[in-house]
Amino acid sequence: MRIVHSVAEFRALRPSLGHLAFVPTMGNLHAGHISLVKAAREHTDQIAASIFVNRLQFGPCEDFERYPRTLDEDAAQLEDAGVGVLFAPDEQEMYPSPQRYHVEPPIEQVSILEGEFRAGHFRGVATVVMKLLQIVQPDIALFGKKDYQQLMVLRNMVSQFAMPIQVVGCETVRAEDGLALSSRNGYLSADERKRAPQLNAELRKIRTAVLDGHRDFEGLQESAAARLDSAGWQTEYVRICRRADLQPGNAAAAEEARVVLAAARLGTTRLIDNLEI
Repeated sequence: MRIVHSVAEFRALRPSLGHLAFVPTMGNLHAGHISLVKAAREHTDQIAASIFVNRLQFGPCEDFERYPRTLDEDAAQLEDAGVGVLFAPDEQEMYPSPQRYHVEPPIEQVSILEGEFRAGHFRGVATVVMKLLQIVQPDIALFGKKDYQQLMVLRNMVSQFAMPIQVVGCETVRAEDGLALSSRNGYLSADERKRAPQLNAELRKIRTAVLDGHRDFEGLQESAAARLDSAGWQTEYVRICRRADLQPGNAAAAEEARVVLAAARLGTTRLIDNLEI
């Protein structure tokens, strides 16, 4: 695997890579990230990945400074998984001057769910992904469904800008007890890690109830949040939404494709999860 640190070097290399799949990451990799690489291999033999911890998507009180940087370990995992090129720029390379141009996703897409609690987050995500896509110029870009709203925003961004890139959403990878894999799971204490699967369990209860015909969506959401809070969580949201645009689900629409999403804090760690219904 070749490790490239500069935009100029990657651009010089790009013509030799042919039909290219791309997996952007912030590093501190786990099996969920590697599953994206495996999914990429179903589309092409040429795979690039990136590792860059993007300051723009972190809020002022979030964990940018303590986010784990594990480049050597990550590079070894990516090479073993079959990645041919790793783009690993430093902050000066990605943002040589203050980033004055930004991608502004539509307010109706980013003022809900995560956007209610992480102002500016998707502006930062969309800006860095646009920049990475312009540098790498892949034919296929793969993202995990765990960040469901992010996937929607990026898929719409690529479509709106008529970028010749296929966006592929890949299923969430979970531990045996149901907890969605995340780099932030490492912040959990031993006791919190034992309790963390409750978030997924509450989503599964909601999915089962909806599939069984329950149509009191508000009641299902409130009950799940109350159970989490009584167990020591600080729930931010539990929502049943339309998959297409993540607006509130219509209980009367029998054929509507839905997803239930949640975010809650356990101790100092913020966890998110979702299940398609």
